Amino acid sequence: MKERCFFTPSQKTSQKHQRRGRMRVIIAAAGTAGHINPGIAIANKIKQEEKNSEIIFIGTTRGLENDLVPRAGYKLKTIDAYGLSKKLTIENIRKMYKTLKGYGEAKEIIKNFKPDIVIGTGGYICGATISSAHSLKIPTLLHESNAFPGKAIKILASKTDTILVSFKDAIPRIKNGKNVVFTGTPVKIKKKNYSEVEKAKIIAKVGLNQEVPIVLVFGGSQGAKRINDTILEIIKNKENKNYQVIWATGPKQYDVIKEELETLNININNIKNMKIMPYIYNMEEIMNVVDVIVARSGAMTITEISNLGKPSILVPLPNVSHDHQLYNAKALENVGAAKIILDDKINGQILNSTIEEIIKNPNNMQEMGKNAFKISTTDAENKIYEEIKKIVK
Repeated sequence: MKERCFFTPSQKTSQKHQRRGRMRVIIAAAGTAGHINPGIAIANKIKQEEKNSEIIFIGTTRGLENDLVPRAGYKLKTIDAYGLSKKLTIENIRKMYKTLKGYGEAKEIIKNFKPDIVIGTGGYICGATISSAHSLKIPTLLHESNAFPGKAIKILASKTDTILVSFKDAIPRIKNGKNVVFTGTPVKIKKKNYSEVEKAKIIAKVGLNQEVPIVLVFGGSQGAKRINDTILEIIKNKENKNYQVIWATGPKQYDVIKEELETLNININNIKNMKIMPYIYNMEEIMNVVDVIVARSGAMTITEISNLGKPSILVPLPNVSHDHQLYNAKALENVGAAKIILDDKINGQILNSTIEEIIKNPNNMQEMGKNAFKISTTDAENKIYEEIKKIVK
């Protein structure tokens, strides 16, 4: 008598797709680049390994996914999803209704697409998509970029087959996860071993001197006003005498800063030891050649800094869920790779003295860079792909 095998609809779909040598994947990512870019990196890795795979993204109509996902060459489906507040207001009730509607929309997309796996990389969108996939018995995977997992991860942990984390510190903070694995976060910026000649060319192109320490300052793609105000103080007081600064203000703040400097008779393009720009398009080159980095502490920034082995001064963004940027920053501080200055404490004098303290001792600066490597994860894409393959057998 022949043995009969019984499969769920998702298992049948999975086997059929695997026989064809391809995978069908839905990735839920919304809001910020920190949520969306890891999703795109995962999609790219799947495509690299299995060229015939079909991948779509689910997002909202409001976030950066509407620009980044199509730009990366993937189709985006949108649903309604909002973060829910405990306050009982008309606006919150309206958002709650739209979010509940979004669950139905997500389920319909999943039913029609018939994925082998649904992956969430962050944002309010994950609640609807992962819950819907779980109810349809479709394998699920979540990627948490932050050291302190958000509410969505904790709520969805028991419904998710595998949770991937960027920091080992996050593992004990996910109490009810079935399978929690440390993989790191996939990032675009990689370490480059430039020759001295190549490094000199990159620095000369910016208009700075290779012989003087260089500090890179940025606050994310849109800039950070608190950090920008601090650098303005340093310029006004002419404090950066012993180091140079490459400062990315953010496109929206550049003109405001330019006008403010003009009121002080300072030409934004002619400040000693200072190069100011709205946005850095060759960020990989710049991050590789600078000596110290001053930045917020989003998960991707922390990963990039650690992978590059750079000493850093981190200014965590306050008032975000569970102070996750502070926990991210502590991951570098705890291994002796970074100094933390809280947002409400930073000013020109404090930042300048912290920079001076790091650059005055080249051996210590080098040691901080080596310490950053202790939490680096340079093969995150491979590790994530291996976990996906374990689920989609």
